Amino acid sequence: MPNLGAPEIILILLVIVLLFGAKKLPETARGLGRSLRIFKAETKGLSTDDEGQSAPPEQPRQITGQADDVTPPPATPTRPAETEPTDR
Repeated sequence: MPNLGAPEIILILLVIVLLFGAKKLPETARGLGRSLRIFKAETKGLSTDDEGQSAPPEQPRQITGQADDVTPPPATPTRPAETEPTDR
């Protein structure tokens, strides 16, 4: 990897400021930080999921051709939207 000195770093920062603008840089950095934080949390969650998975996997259900006894949830009563009187 090439050695980056002070002039190269200043040039890179100048190009970044020109591309994004000085007002957008804090917002962009904040978004990048949030993304990295979410990514880190998700990868940590995946590793803990792998460690906690000691139970054997479920056996797949066999298809018998008969419908299961599934009852739909009860319908919720709907109320008409209340409107304000239109005569003003």
